[in-house]
Amino acid sequence: QLQLVESGGGLVQSGGSLRLSCAASGFTLDDYVMSWFRHALGKEREGVACISSNSSSTHYADSVKGRFTISRDNAKNTVFLEMNSLKLEDTAIYYCAARKSPWPPGPMCVESTFSSYDQVGVYWGKGTLVTVSS
Repeated sequence: QLQLVESGGGLVQSGGSLRLSCAASGFTLDDYVMSWFRHALGKEREGVACISSNSSSTHYADSVKGRFTISRDNAKNTVFLEMNSLKLEDTAIYYCAARKSPWPPGPMCVESTFSSYDQVGVYWGKGTLVTVSS
C-alpha cells in the first residue's frame, strides 16, 4: 500500500520547536519533489516548504522563512520539517505530499511548485496536528 505517514506533531509553547517526520511506504521517494503544507482552521491550505529529490533545491513560504527547515533522507525514505521559534499562527494540521520530480514545473522548488500538487497522482499523508500555545 502506497502511503505517507506524518508524525511529530503536538502541543508546544510559543517560541518552542518541533520536528515533523514524513515516512513513505510502498514506494521510494528518490524521484519525488516533497513538500509540507498546512491547513489552519478557517484558512486556506498553505504551502510551507518544498525540497527537490536530491535536496539541491528548497523553497519556503515567507511566513516560515528563517524559522523552518525542510530536509530529507532518501535512504530512510523520510522527509523532515524542523520548526523553530514557533508562533501561535503556526497552529495547523501539517501534511506532507509527494509529486513526481519530472512533472511541471520541474524538479526544482519554486513558488509555483506548491500549486503543482493539485493533480491526480500526487500522494498525500493524513496530517499531524501542531498546536502552539501562548
